[in-house]
Amino acid sequence: MDLWWVLADTFVIIVFVLIGHINHHHGLAPRGIVSTLWPFALGLIGGVVIVRFRGRSGYMLSSGLAVALTTVAVGMLLRVLAGQGTAFAFIVVAIVFLGASMLGWRLVHTRVRR
Repeated sequence: MDLWWVLADTFVIIVFVLIGHINHHHGLAPRGIVSTLWPFALGLIGGVVIVRFRGRSGYMLSSGLAVALTTVAVGMLLRVLAGQGTAFAFIVVAIVFLGASMLGWRLVHTRVRR
């Protein structure tokens, strides 16, 4: 089972969280990073389950779209349940950054493999 794509998507989420903490001057304390990261990590797991259930390759663009949307949807839902912020601008930024990054590396991977 080739799950390198899961590591690539995990890296994207970590970068997203780190950029957010740096840009909003929240610092890089591990507790704060984990607090922001865990909802999206669980969303990623949900996306992985969907891709695997459908029997698709995680490297496909359609898989990237499913993973990105699931990551954001579940991540935001869990943030609401945990009492964390979900401002409209944050949702838009999350969709754009995670979508572009998760689809972007897959597009590069597809082009390189050809």
